[in-house]
Amino acid sequence: MDSVDQYVARADALYHDVSYRSVAEWKTRTGKKAAGHLPVYAPREIIDAAGMLPVAMHGAGDQVEIIRGDAYFQSYICQLPRSTIELAMSGRLDDIDAFLFPSTCDVIRNLSGMWKMLFPKKFVRYLDLPQNFDRKVAGRFWAGELRHLYADLCALNGTTPSDDALRLSLARFSANRRAVASLMALRASEPWRAPAAEAYLIIRAGDVMPVEEHTAFIEGYLAAAQGADRPMRDYTRVVVTGAFCEQPPLELIRTLERAGCYLVWDDFTVGARFLEGDVSLAGDPIEALAQAFLNQSVKNACVYEPDGKKGEWLVNTVRDTRADGVVFAAPSFCDPALLEQPMLVTALERAGIPHTSFKYAENLGQFQVIREQAGTFSDGLRLWSNA
Repeated sequence: MDSVDQYVARADALYHDVSYRSVAEWKTRTGKKAAGHLPVYAPREIIDAAGMLPVAMHGAGDQVEIIRGDAYFQSYICQLPRSTIELAMSGRLDDIDAFLFPSTCDVIRNLSGMWKMLFPKKFVRYLDLPQNFDRKVAGRFWAGELRHLYADLCALNGTTPSDDALRLSLARFSANRRAVASLMALRASEPWRAPAAEAYLIIRAGDVMPVEEHTAFIEGYLAAAQGADRPMRDYTRVVVTGAFCEQPPLELIRTLERAGCYLVWDDFTVGARFLEGDVSLAGDPIEALAQAFLNQSVKNACVYEPDGKKGEWLVNTVRDTRADGVVFAAPSFCDPALLEQPMLVTALERAGIPHTSFKYAENLGQFQVIREQAGTFSDGLRLWSNA
């Protein structure tokens, strides 16, 4: 691929492939199995080391009408579980052999139990991520969970657990996070070169790609984007937060950009960069991965912060990216995001940082109100922030 458009076209095709045809093709080509995982965090290194393809599942967006999925969940919860159930009941997830459900919220927890009842022949594992970050307690617990998961996935795929295979996987994903970090850095420094909607698609391509292939894909896109002739516009620099689990519609991201916003940072697809920096290759790789989770996790609504500093990370992100303000974009009925938001607002107001907020659903079809709100916020910051 030589042009930005070619990279974006491929990523867009993968994004719209809600039947996971690329996963089926990979399985046919390699003879191996695939393991799907729900947002936000899953130890993809373990899946990869077991010889399986990690597949990030974010629901169907606005591409599939939800009929059967609505029979399994109440109407006052987020769209993601109903959408995921719809994909499974319609056979679109048949090529995925194992399903991991991290403890993001009560909804995901309940979805894992429902999965066991609906699909008893599939491998299902609820990942009880630690909230106590004490090394002696949480480190020991999480390392034990990772060892069990690694052994079970290897047994499912017909492979043998190996420290060398796991270290190779740790290195692959560290390289991938470095590539994603480079893309995020380009967005922060020159957002016109890597528009948010494009960057989102490029990162989402990693949902179904082998990790080393995705790393090369990002690096190719970066080279093409940096060489593309794109004008800088008089847009407002904003940070978007709240969309760490159920993903916003692609058109919503484009709407924010059309409203005059450069999205210089966001928490879309935060699972792809949940661990900051490289994971150590020294010593026991399981211990290294467990400690990375405790010491290198990004701050978000799914991570408990007991020290009263909730929101400092957001203030620092605004300053580091030289953003003019913050847009809170949370899915409707997302308890973690909406319960955290008042604490983040308090931190922003203490720091004198402007903000606005709205809610969305993954199948949202009307964006005019959001465009008007974002445009007014953007215009107000440009016109009056220094008045």
